[in-house]
Amino acid sequence: MPKSVKFRFYEELNDFLPKDKKKTSFSFIFKGQPSVKDTIESLGVPHTEIDLILVNSKSETFSYQLKDGDMISVYPVFESLDISNATRLREKVLREPRFILDVHLGKLAKYLRMMGFDTLYENNYHDSEIVKIATNEKRIVLTRDVDLLKIRDLDRGYWIRSPYPLEQVNEVIIRLDLFSCIKPFNRCITCNGIITKSRKESIIDRLKPKTKLYYEDFFQCTSCKKVYWKGSHYFKMKGFIDNLLKKSHF
Repeated sequence: MPKSVKFRFYEELNDFLPKDKKKTSFSFIFKGQPSVKDTIESLGVPHTEIDLILVNSKSETFSYQLKDGDMISVYPVFESLDISNATRLREKVLREPRFILDVHLGKLAKYLRMMGFDTLYENNYHDSEIVKIATNEKRIVLTRDVDLLKIRDLDRGYWIRSPYPLEQVNEVIIRLDLFSCIKPFNRCITCNGIITKSRKESIIDRLKPKTKLYYEDFFQCTSCKKVYWKGSHYFKMKGFIDNLLKKSHF
C-alpha cells in the first residue's frame, strides 16, 4: 500500500526543484523503505549540497529509511552557522577549502587560483577521475553538471548556478562564505603552483624589453616557472578582488 511523507527544502536547495515544490511543503508518495538520500536525489537535489536532514524535528543521516507520515526538512551546507549539536552529514566545515572543477569551468579555475585557492582543473577530466581525485584529496567538486554531484562516493560538491565566470566566482565565495580564506596572488593561474618572489637577474632573459625597463619586482611559479609582475593586469585583478571583499560581513 502506498505511503506518504512531507518534504520541505530550504534556501538554495530550492534551485533544484520544480516551481510547484519550491519554498513549500509537498507530499511524496512511495512504496517499500527507500533511504532519505535516494529519495532526495530522485527529487533532483544532489546529496553533496546537503548538510542537515530533520525527520520529525530530529536530525538523521542519509541512510534513514522513510516511514509513513514523516515530516522531512532538508537544509543546505552551513558554512557560517553553528549546528554542532545536530547530526551533521559531514565531519566539519571546510575552512581551508581545496577544489576540483569539471571541464566546463576553466575560467572559474583561473579566478579561484588568482585568489589563492588550491584549484585543480584539466579540460579533459572524466567524471570518474574527478570523483577519485576529490575523494582521495578531500576536495570540493565544483560543477555545472548536477548528475556528477549525485555520484555516491562524493562527499562535498557544489552546483554552479551561473553560466558566467565573473558571477560564478562571486557565487562560490559568497555561498561557501570564503572571504576569510582569500589570499590573492599566491598561486599560478596557469598550473595552480605556488608563486614566490624572484630576483630580476634570474629571469631577465625571459622578459620583454619594456618589462625589463619599467619593472623591478618579479614573482615566479615554483612549478611551471611562469613569471609575474605588477603590471596593469595585476591592478585589474586586484580591483576585482577588492570589490568582492566589500561584500564580506567581516
